[in-house]
Amino acid sequence: MFKHILIPTDGSALSNEAAEAGVQLAKALGARVTGFFAAPPATPVVYSHFLPVGYMPPQEHAALIEKAAQQHLSVIQNAAKAAGVPCEVLHETNDFPADAILETARAQGCDAIFISSHGHRGRRGPVLGSQTQKVLASATMPVVVYRNESATS
Repeated sequence: MFKHILIPTDGSALSNEAAEAGVQLAKALGARVTGFFAAPPATPVVYSHFLPVGYMPPQEHAALIEKAAQQHLSVIQNAAKAAGVPCEVLHETNDFPADAILETARAQGCDAIFISSHGHRGRRGPVLGSQTQKVLASATMPVVVYRNESATS
């Protein structure tokens, strides 16, 4: 079935839970995984949950983005290591996370994407998160959407 699964993360609780479930699916299928994180490019304005919260030099902001990427991707790396699943992780800065997810899946030769139903912006009723919707609308490969009704992001 699937041999190479892309697992994007935004570091939210549900995204972390989805990452672990995606690794377990890969283990069951004998597949490998690529963990992926996309962040907006470093700017002088610093955001928290999509709201401007301060200013800093772009190089300091870039260092914060790098640290966040390592932290979020370590969840996937640790789950893969514990499960014995081959794993690599990638991150990039991009203003359009869904586009970055799709391009990375294509460039890495992934045959599936395993993504959480929503992320940091949270769940607002039965709808999917905006990035998940965009991935589903444009993907040319299977997309597995992980949903947990009891999760609060």
